Amino acid sequence: MTTEPTAAYEPSSDLRTPSGALYSEAARDHLWMHFTRHSVFEDRSEGGLAHSVPIIVRGEGHKIWDDRGNEYIDGLAGLFVVQVGHGRVELAEAAAKQAKDLAFFPLWSYAHPRAIELAERLAAGAPGDLNRVFFTTGGGEAVETAWKLAKQYFKLTGKPTKHKVISRAVAYHGTPQGALSITGIPAAKEMFEPLVPGAFKVPNTNHYRAPEHLRDDEKAFGRWAADRIAEAIEFEGPDTVAAVFLEPVQNSGGCFPPPPGYFERVREICDEYDVLLVSDEVICSFGRIGSMFACDDFNYVPDIITCAKGMTSGYSPIGAMIASDRLFEPFKKGTNYFPHGYTFGGHPVSAAVAMANLDIFEREGLNDHVKDNAPHFRATLEKLLDLPIVGDVRGAGYFYGIELVKDKDTRETFNDEESERLLRGYLSKALFDAGIYCRADDRGDPVIQLAPPLIIGQPEFDDIESRLRSVLKDAEKHL
Repeated sequence: MTTEPTAAYEPSSDLRTPSGALYSEAARDHLWMHFTRHSVFEDRSEGGLAHSVPIIVRGEGHKIWDDRGNEYIDGLAGLFVVQVGHGRVELAEAAAKQAKDLAFFPLWSYAHPRAIELAERLAAGAPGDLNRVFFTTGGGEAVETAWKLAKQYFKLTGKPTKHKVISRAVAYHGTPQGALSITGIPAAKEMFEPLVPGAFKVPNTNHYRAPEHLRDDEKAFGRWAADRIAEAIEFEGPDTVAAVFLEPVQNSGGCFPPPPGYFERVREICDEYDVLLVSDEVICSFGRIGSMFACDDFNYVPDIITCAKGMTSGYSPIGAMIASDRLFEPFKKGTNYFPHGYTFGGHPVSAAVAMANLDIFEREGLNDHVKDNAPHFRATLEKLLDLPIVGDVRGAGYFYGIELVKDKDTRETFNDEESERLLRGYLSKALFDAGIYCRADDRGDPVIQLAPPLIIGQPEFDDIESRLRSVLKDAEKHL
């Protein structure tokens, strides 16, 4: 989706760049923003209605402020990232101290203390024998790394035709060419085709949109959805499929949690066909669902975990692929090595920040805090189900989607034109004006997504619900 600007039409503040240009004008003229329609900033005619670029200048706890001094709830933790909240001085201090001692060194045949410490800590927290940590600078790179490892592993172990991957419809796994192939959102891929071949899609776990005969039996639906993976492996040929990539709770489409028994069955399928199970936890790890790694929340042990975002709470970029000892075994012999890497993977400053961030998790008991409070967050958001436009509230931990519908009884969704008017014409701006930053998303059916910092509790849940209610009550008037 495009991330629409949500600032009001009034001009931004008079803050200026070192050259003397207004920040809003310099942003419009020089900054190429991600997933953004820039046309909305370009009406320069007198009396035109171009938006000013929203400029966020400060954060503290679960709040952020723009350049005009307006305060907002950060209902998305930046981008599913700022687990411990904004303004943590000790994380800034950890970065500064490390930059002073050793600002940079690569992990290409050398190591440095912070990467060693962080790898040890992640391995200790990962399930099973996932003891090998390959650092990247973000989640898409971690996914790319996992696919490359899967291909090479099977080549080194005498199964060179196993190279294909299976993922789910509407799932997002990143923007690099390989990760984008694994992504299941056609609109995100069409401008960049042809992509890396060998990626195939199966149904996701959206129980709200399940076949009617399975809507009253979550476990049967989970079995049905998992068996579609086995069916795809059989169709492609087990000797050609290397891996299955699944998020514990699927992000795109609006927070689809796994039905009971789903991952147990997927693990059985992967073992039966000698296919690697990759748990893509770029969003779901580091307390977003509750545990440090969300596969523990759903009781399965993958072969690989990909993670990023919350590892540093966004205070410095880092990502990782965590692989099992079995997958590393061929690389302990002879001349074998993994011909893959990134200049900034495992950056000393980022690794130091990650260690300090995980210290906060332990000291403040954030994992237990999420587990204890998640049912209250859900119950508070479920109050919105009394609104005609709210069809479903779903998710887990501190990660929820609110699906919007045209007809609650039939679950009829909005057509493309209606969705455009609802999400971009009204909701994005209305939510921001109501003092809450979150995502209005149409990668699938229209949803509002929430993933606030993990530090909040019932007072903040109530505040979020109140602001959402005020906006959603008026939503139908804008269709």
